[in-house]
Amino acid sequence: MTRQFFGTDGIRGTVGQIPITPDFVLKLAHAVGRVLKKAEAKPTVLIGKDTRISGYMLESALESGFNSAGVDVVLLGPLPTPGVAYLTRAQRASLGVVISASHNPFEDNGIKFFNAQGSKLPDAWEMDVEDMLTQTPQWVESVDLGRSRRLDDATGRYIEFCKSTFANNLSLKGLRIVVDAANGAAYQIAPKVFHELGAEVIPIGCSPDGLNINKGFGATHPQALMDAVKQHRADFGMALDGDADRLQVIDASGRLFNGDELLYLMADERLRRNEPMPGVVGTLMTNMAVELALQKRGVAMVRAQVGDRYVLEELEKNNWLLGGEGSGHLLALDKHTTGDGLISALQVLQATVRSGKPLAHLLSEVTLFPQVLINIRLLSGQDWRASPRLADETRTVEAELGDNGRVLIRASGTEPLVRVMVEARDAHQAKSCAQRIANTISAARA
Repeated sequence: MTRQFFGTDGIRGTVGQIPITPDFVLKLAHAVGRVLKKAEAKPTVLIGKDTRISGYMLESALESGFNSAGVDVVLLGPLPTPGVAYLTRAQRASLGVVISASHNPFEDNGIKFFNAQGSKLPDAWEMDVEDMLTQTPQWVESVDLGRSRRLDDATGRYIEFCKSTFANNLSLKGLRIVVDAANGAAYQIAPKVFHELGAEVIPIGCSPDGLNINKGFGATHPQALMDAVKQHRADFGMALDGDADRLQVIDASGRLFNGDELLYLMADERLRRNEPMPGVVGTLMTNMAVELALQKRGVAMVRAQVGDRYVLEELEKNNWLLGGEGSGHLLALDKHTTGDGLISALQVLQATVRSGKPLAHLLSEVTLFPQVLINIRLLSGQDWRASPRLADETRTVEAELGDNGRVLIRASGTEPLVRVMVEARDAHQAKSCAQRIANTISAARA
């Protein structure tokens, strides 16, 4: 059985189109509730959301669906995705549910789930839910209906949790930090976390209206943060995305640091403290410069498929702690069970405060390789993997690059495209090699 609704991170789509309609979401919650009741007589689920206007509608549908299956519901209100994961574990709930489409525009929304330990659920669980969706609903008797209540201090509890991941003997006093919450789920929380640790905070992207999430602000639109850091002469800028599980950082000079660099920084800080660091997990897209810099420090790097759930799987398989993606999804499993933009930001600030050195200095060993990405549209039925010419050209390019670059060719998961990525120390060489491979795939269409 193939999954019809679940993608790499829950269920996502355009509001008003299947599966993001109130009737489908009600059926989804009912099906999830029935799956939960296979293992537990009276489950409890937590529901959090970001700031999209559609969140109210979907929250009501989820609540009704769960109650109809005999599942109790605790409503958290607007809360970052990792905040829901934390409270699911802290409240000993059966399941955490997040209504969010992450960094997407407000017209989209989605539903994702965490297990009782605050971790992403496996494919097998999602398949159980999909199977249950094909079955006739079984509404419980009135006496067995679930009840709903609201957890009024959800944000305060999560703020204290975030602060607890920052070293007790350090503070952010003397630092001026611009905080960009993308008009999303962390709009109240993020400024308070940094302020309560001693920083002077300048908030931007913290005025949601239901329609402006991720619009011109946040981790996917860092220019607003760059401008604000310059305008206010701030020491740092921290940009989150709509559900606050992604981070981008700006320093006082206006330089942007992506997730690959921040992952190295987090590993480096632990090495400086003589903490065990046998390995780190990146993805197929992680910059080669990070891998080489880690190797110099005696730290292995394993590449997972793109997607934070696959990074987490590799971390758990190897019993390692740190992993992440260039997009800013970073995992520190000694701090949290899932990627958390706020906790990642505190880890970055902790490294700079503890060392007394600028971020650029701490990352002087990492000079990112230029990456060139070319998308080639495929003809219907075109089998690019079977092309001998492509295999020959790829081997030739890899031989030319040697240890100074790499090639990645992969199919898009959503469109009829092949993505060709080449990175090399020399930008011109990367561009030339990528174009040669792309031309080989394009020629096969003729």
